[in-house]
Amino acid sequence: MLFAKRFWPGLQDGSITLTFRTWDRPRVVARRRYRTRAGVLEVDAIERVRTAAIPDAEITRAGYPDRAALERALRGADEVWRIAFHHAGEDPRIALRAAVPGDEEIAALIATLDGIDARAKAGPWTAVTLEAIAARPGVLAADIAASLGREKLPFKRDVRRLKELGLTESLPVGYRLSPRGEAVLAARARP
Repeated sequence: MLFAKRFWPGLQDGSITLTFRTWDRPRVVARRRYRTRAGVLEVDAIERVRTAAIPDAEITRAGYPDRAALERALRGADEVWRIAFHHAGEDPRIALRAAVPGDEEIAALIATLDGIDARAKAGPWTAVTLEAIAARPGVLAADIAASLGREKLPFKRDVRRLKELGLTESLPVGYRLSPRGEAVLAARARP
């Protein structure tokens, strides 16, 4: 789930525990966890509600100062999805990417990357992607993808796979290697 930056403090401190969405169908599932910029949120319940029936207390729990602000955000929708959740901790990838691995873990990560490359239909991509991000931190994903002769969306999907391993991190624009990613890239470069 995406939240505007103004909601992040309330999500982190637990004062925001509801959101309302104008989706055509549910895009989250109860009892599942979702990573956000404010940490991991676990969905407790989701239900369809009439906008006019939303109690004032729930408007506050969703981080809005009043009904008018909520209605502006919902753009006049008569019915919305009400999603109740709680903050379930920090994104584990943050700690993972900061942790510089030892030699055994680096070897395991390289083996994982080699396995990803071996299964890739379009051929090996992990090393060249890590190298491109290292050489061009903070550059638009579309620009890096184009420099590699790739389309943006498949490139971004692949970078997310590296992010799951703690090797990259997203910036407001583009990416950079994490300390973990730098260690893996340096180890791959060694003879």
